[in-house]
Amino acid sequence: MNKKASSISLNPDVSGLKESSTLKINQTALSKRAKGEKVFHFGFGQSPFPVLPQIVEELKQNAHRKEYLPTKGLLPLRQAICDYYKSKFGYDFHEDLVIVGPGSKELLFQALFALEGPVIVPAPSWVSYGPQVNLRGKDITPVITKETNNYKLTPEELKEVCVNLGPGQKVLILNTPNNPSGAVYAEKEISELAKICKQNNIIVISDEIYAEVDFSLERKRGFFHFYPEGTIVTSGLSKAQSAGGYRLGFLATSPNLAELVDALTSLISETFSAVSAPVQYSAIKAYNKNADVDKYLDTCSKVHKTCGEYMAKRFNEMGVSCPIPEGAFYLMPSFQAFAQKLKQNEGVESSQQLCDLFLNKLNVAMLPGSDFYMGDELLCVRVASVDYDGEQVYKEMLKAGDDFEPVEFVERYCPNLKDGLDAIEGFLKSL
Repeated sequence: MNKKASSISLNPDVSGLKESSTLKINQTALSKRAKGEKVFHFGFGQSPFPVLPQIVEELKQNAHRKEYLPTKGLLPLRQAICDYYKSKFGYDFHEDLVIVGPGSKELLFQALFALEGPVIVPAPSWVSYGPQVNLRGKDITPVITKETNNYKLTPEELKEVCVNLGPGQKVLILNTPNNPSGAVYAEKEISELAKICKQNNIIVISDEIYAEVDFSLERKRGFFHFYPEGTIVTSGLSKAQSAGGYRLGFLATSPNLAELVDALTSLISETFSAVSAPVQYSAIKAYNKNADVDKYLDTCSKVHKTCGEYMAKRFNEMGVSCPIPEGAFYLMPSFQAFAQKLKQNEGVESSQQLCDLFLNKLNVAMLPGSDFYMGDELLCVRVASVDYDGEQVYKEMLKAGDDFEPVEFVERYCPNLKDGLDAIEGFLKSL
């Protein structure tokens, strides 16, 4: 469809915005598949497992709910979130300081819109942090982390950026387990970063959307344990509960930041008003701690761990440096060792060109490191490890229990992961 020349004037912060790269690569891969092409879809991080039946049933039972709910969210749901996070992580959330929203992504945007000060983002980090800050008329301050430290922010790196930014209020967004690297911050690492934040007037947005996709199966205490007075926690149902399409997330903080909650409540009342009532009622089941939920979370994490470690091992064996993921369902391999051959034989000099090459030549979809704030000349990419039939794989893992051979499991039940890696390996050998 040809677009006519527009005569309207747009906000430049909006008109310059491009579509989220994660959503775009998903549509590109799905479009190729719809045409009958074999695509290895390593580009989009959507948990493939079925939603727990008890949550689905609760959604059905509450489909008749049509009333507007309170702006902050349904009180029993906020209470359930508080009880759940107290039990799992030792967090002392208060129901009046919890806000329910249409996914944690929207609540992150609302918080960034409300908060003043420069926004510090360790790189690599999730693609949408930067655009959300740009829509506020600001730019992020990226801190390029090192592969040798599994792409995790160090206290020294945070101190240095604080010196450069000066004494005013600052905002740090930190995501653990991490998208795109799969890195998980240990409690000691978070404790040390929290000390720097206290000393430098930093408000922390602790993005804990993957907190229950931790391969250690431990529920690590995050910033809210060590620095509650300056921490905002965001999470939701999309990752651990495999319910991205439900669009339900939450934001929680401490009494010290009650002014922010008041501001966000007013902002929400003038924007999305409230989350869908049936979804909120069904979500109460997700935040009721019970054996079924725990078994589901542990089984899903076991699959993610098995697939992530398989892919990392394969990348490293083919000469592509890749830290072993500790959580989430992503990896960040670096093709830097092949830089010279890629340039000479294929004209590839950037991570974007590398991803274009893999998509066009191998039908392997992945995302460039530049989308995650890494230098484009660094030939690192983001790979998602979830291209398989989630319902079948979940059932097979339940049957296998602890008695399974990881490589055999992946190659039998997740063939696209093996075949996509085979395609990459064969191409690298041909250079």
